[in-house]
Amino acid sequence: MQNPPDPTLAFYAKEAGAYAEWSGKDRDIEDLETFSGLLPPGARVLELGCGGGHDSRLLLDRGFDVLPTDGSPEMAREAERRLGRPVRVMRFIELKELAAFDGVWANASLLHAPRAELAAILHRIHSALRSDGIFFATFKEGNGEGQDSLGRHFNFPSHDWLREQFELQPWARLDMQRRTSNGYDGIDVSLITVWARR
Repeated sequence: MQNPPDPTLAFYAKEAGAYAEWSGKDRDIEDLETFSGLLPPGARVLELGCGGGHDSRLLLDRGFDVLPTDGSPEMAREAERRLGRPVRVMRFIELKELAAFDGVWANASLLHAPRAELAAILHRIHSALRSDGIFFATFKEGNGEGQDSLGRHFNFPSHDWLREQFELQPWARLDMQRRTSNGYDGIDVSLITVWARR
């Protein structure tokens, strides 16, 4: 018996082209610039949920060795078209590398992870980072997982709950901040940004 289709993956399958175009317009790259500045020259970087590939493109242009990944085959194809290189189709929980990356970039991607899997995913990310490696992620703040108006699944963590999940790993440094953001659905949300150092 097959599992029911994942509504989030179904959304990105249907909207891959439009979402890739939207995510490349009027982009705020301040966090990406900060992330880049914290990495050594030629650093090995993993992008989780690369979408249309715009952030991976900027990282590649800065001389980093980037592994772009996405859970949606359709989004991966969009990114491959922009990057001119393969994009690994991979769910977050499938990450297996150990001490392989100087940085992990997960902008607007881990917010789709099931709450029940998030602690295990963060453990895998911690394990995949080299000593002193940098991790960046964003989450839409809320009070429990559910769907947005477009049918996509979000974990909607509270600030305190999210900190508890991160603190299960021995990060050398952990910083969490809030800011307002506007998503693909046009709705303003409270966004939690997370910076962690291995």
